[in-house]
Parts: sequence; C-alpha cells; structure tokens
Amino acid sequence: MAQGKTKGLQAKAPSSRHAAKAASAPKKGKRFIAPKKTVLVKQAALHKNLTAKINKSIEQQMVSAASSGKLTIMKNTAPEA
Repeated sequence: MAQGKTKGLQAKAPSSRHAAKAASAPKKGKRFIAPKKTVLVKQAALHKNLTAKINKSIEQQMVSAASSGKLTIMKNTAPEA
C-alpha cells in the first residue's frame, strides 16, 4: 500500500530565493582537510604560529604608526543656516 505515489500530496519545489542567497556568499569555515601525518601536522602548526606572529607584528607597526601623530577631534566646519 505504501509503495505507490500518495494521492494529493505534492513535493515542495526548491526555493529559488534560498539558492540565490546560498550562491551569493561563500560558506564560512575552513576549506581544506586537516593533515593526519605527524610531519604535516607539525608543519601546519608551525605555519599557523608564524602567521600569527607576522600578523601581530604588522598590527603593532600599524598602531605605532597611527599613534605617532597628535590625535585631534575634527570639528564640523559647515556654515550653519
């Protein structure tokens, strides 16, 4: 009895809006398979550590470059009517 098509029920058509939204932006998260061999795991950890240190160094350089000048609040110079 349950092997045939059911009467009166229709399958939902996939929403084109959802498909467009999914295709517009890439998915979040990692896009590679984590290594399983010990040598590759150590190499990946070293690469991650070095990348973090380089990024931290760049951020510190940017902060020091930005804070070397005098910080002032810009006043609105538009004439009032």
